[in-house]
Amino acid sequence: MKPAETKPCLDHSRRERRLQKELMSLVKEPPPGVTVDSDLTGQDLSLWIVHMEGAAGTLYEGEKFQLQFKFGSKYPFDSPEVTFIGGNIPIHPHVYSNGHICLSILTEDWSPALSVQSVCLSIVSMLSSCKEKKRPPDNTLYVKTCNKNPKKTKWWYHDDSV
Repeated sequence: MKPAETKPCLDHSRRERRLQKELMSLVKEPPPGVTVDSDLTGQDLSLWIVHMEGAAGTLYEGEKFQLQFKFGSKYPFDSPEVTFIGGNIPIHPHVYSNGHICLSILTEDWSPALSVQSVCLSIVSMLSSCKEKKRPPDNTLYVKTCNKNPKKTKWWYHDDSV
C-alpha cells in the first residue's frame, strides 16, 4: 500500500478522535442551557442533536430549541453544517424559518480552533442579544430558493447589532 492511500484513514480517525473529545467535553461541561443527545450522537459521530434553552432574562427565556450539527469528512478544517430543527425555530433576525442560521463562524469565519461548544455559546449569545423577535426581511424568498445546505449560501454579513 502506498503512503498516499493510508492518508484518508488517518484523517478519518483524527476526525473521529476530535469529535469524541468534543462530545465528552460537551457532556461533562456544557454551556448553560445546552445539552447534547449523547445516546443518539454516540451511534453516529457525524450527526449531533443539541438541545438549547433560551437564557434567563432574554426574549427567549423558557423556550427550548434543537440544533442539528452535521460534520463533514474535512471537520475540523471545514465548519459543521448547523441548523435549528424541530417545531420551535427561534424567531430572530438571523434565523430563517427553515432553521438556517446567518452566523459568520459557521462559514467564512470558521477556524479549526472553534468547537461545538464555542458554536453553541455563539448561538446562545446571538439569541440573548436580540431586542426584537422577527424573521430576516428576505425570509420568504430565501426559504423558497435556498440550497438545502446553509453552507452553500453566500451570506451577506451586515448587521452585528442583533
